Amino acid sequence: MNYFSTVVTLLRDRQSFLEEVHDGVRLKSKISALMLSSFCFFAVYGAIIGTFHSPLQAISSAVKLPALYLITLLVCLPTLYIFNALFGSKQTIAQHFTYLLTAVAVISILLCGFAPVTLFFLITVNDYSFFLLLNVAIFALTGILGVSFLYQVMKPIADGEQGAKVRRSILRFWLILYGFVGSQLGWTLRPFFGSAGQFELFRSREGSFFSGVWNALLNLLG
Repeated sequence: MNYFSTVVTLLRDRQSFLEEVHDGVRLKSKISALMLSSFCFFAVYGAIIGTFHSPLQAISSAVKLPALYLITLLVCLPTLYIFNALFGSKQTIAQHFTYLLTAVAVISILLCGFAPVTLFFLITVNDYSFFLLLNVAIFALTGILGVSFLYQVMKPIADGEQGAKVRRSILRFWLILYGFVGSQLGWTLRPFFGSAGQFELFRSREGSFFSGVWNALLNLLG
């Protein structure tokens, strides 16, 4: 099986792909293909940002970046599935998982699209705060596009069904929850870029993602 052809099908013939998910067609193969291809795309981008520090950091980030997105999805999946089922959804948890993986795959592809830009600034700018904020902006943009894609994908499931309005509200709330969980998990798994000094696999838990971004912004402007 060509795993990457599944992603190509998602991009070129999204309607047919999503209809198959809605009908429960070949879900296992879709899940494995989306997970593997997403892991590879995230790993490429993770390796690039980790190169800012060292080869060891590149390897570490190549593993941690895919883990960040996939663990966030697994943490938030039960909330979406249980609340949707409570308000009348007939979709299985495997179908929910596949829908969410399509959004993750889109984010991974978008990050690969930004990879040349990130590599350019990696080569030409040696400023940790700038590089950090640049990537926060890239991650935010790709994340917004990814969750927008997910909202458009999952919203039609609710149309015309019992509890449709409530489930659309649940989906909006879940997307915000996904963003918060992903941001904080990324802070917990840091460093991804590394900084001056010895290589660290993980750092001690302190502060939050938002305080870290604020401090980086102050350092850049100061």
